[in-house]
Amino acid sequence: MGRGRAKAKQTRVARELKYSSPSTDLTALQRELGGQASTYTAPAVKDDDEDDIASRWIDDDDADDGWVASR
Repeated sequence: MGRGRAKAKQTRVARELKYSSPSTDLTALQRELGGQASTYTAPAVKDDDEDDIASRWIDDDDADDGWVASR
């Protein structure tokens, strides 16, 4: 029942956003975009051997011997 009022309010807010021209604080924008250099450092990458990586993913073949697909 209150749909008309809600739609009218949404339309009013949308028009205000579309046609308003808010004042922009250019000095604050320059400060934000200019900013200081980042102090982030990426974590060190652990140098794994290929065998070590592969051993993580190798399945135990003996465990699969008893498995039979049933239909």
